Amino acid sequence: MTDPEKQEAKIKDCDNTSVGMFIWEDDELLLIERKKFPFGFAIPAGHVDNHGSFEDAAKGEVEEEVGLHVTNLKLIAEGRKENICRRPGGIWHYWKLYETEVQGNLKPSQDETKKAGWYTKNEIRELAERTKKYNSSEISEDDWKLFPGLERDFYEWVKELHII
Repeated sequence: MTDPEKQEAKIKDCDNTSVGMFIWEDDELLLIERKKFPFGFAIPAGHVDNHGSFEDAAKGEVEEEVGLHVTNLKLIAEGRKENICRRPGGIWHYWKLYETEVQGNLKPSQDETKKAGWYTKNEIRELAERTKKYNSSEISEDDWKLFPGLERDFYEWVKELHII
């Protein structure tokens, strides 16, 4: 087995359940640039998997991706989205999105993120415009990987939630 085949064999089947956490500081939203597919900027998010509950998954993913401790979760949206993930069977997800209060110091995961930071709504709009261009094939795959916009699922949620 080659190294990529070994890596692929370690990937679990998709459980089709996901969480995403909106962490605001003043008027800025915490975004990460994903190191792994699906590429782009997004809120901390992940599969429920063996976390037990959506709420436990939300807390675990925030800790894992950005090193912050969740002190409060408020459900703000949920629903099914047709979206591809890197796991087998991952062609859709049932999402629960939370507004999340946290404490601690930002410590982005070296495995999960290229970078993490606080973004204004104007900066999020600029990233969304880049995603819109990528979706209409105005930006190549190579250019997207070098400088992505919002990750596609997150792009749909921020439009639906009227953040942009």
